[in-house]
Amino acid sequence: MLHDLKPSKGSTTRRKRVGRGPGSTLGKTCGHGTKGQKSRSGGKVRQGFEGGQMPLQRRLPKRGFTNFARTEYSIVNLRDFARVPDVETLDPELMAELRLVRKGMPVKVLGDGEIERAVTVKAHKISFAAAAKIEKAGGKVEII
Repeated sequence: MLHDLKPSKGSTTRRKRVGRGPGSTLGKTCGHGTKGQKSRSGGKVRQGFEGGQMPLQRRLPKRGFTNFARTEYSIVNLRDFARVPDVETLDPELMAELRLVRKGMPVKVLGDGEIERAVTVKAHKISFAAAAKIEKAGGKVEII
């Protein structure tokens, strides 16, 4: 029953109560040793700190850049169209609904795999190989 539920043995532990006298083994210095940065309250060293030496992330040169205007495409291959039910047109909304691509992203169709039936594929970008295979199967390609 619900009233019998309890955490499994050893999964929960009590909080350490420090500074409660010499008999607790966590009195006076509370397990922090003596003096120095690590014994002080809030005395932690930030990640990457090397004791004042120039840190590694600043010693290494900067390289490359991030193109903020880059368009990220959601990619779909021709072999993924095999699991699509019989439809005449495949557009990004239908592909997103069938979970072939991510919703709200522009779509690029690549030519990996084969397509057997004639379909109209609407996409933002399409590779030459994919376009050739679709047209060979009797379908059409439309760039949005």
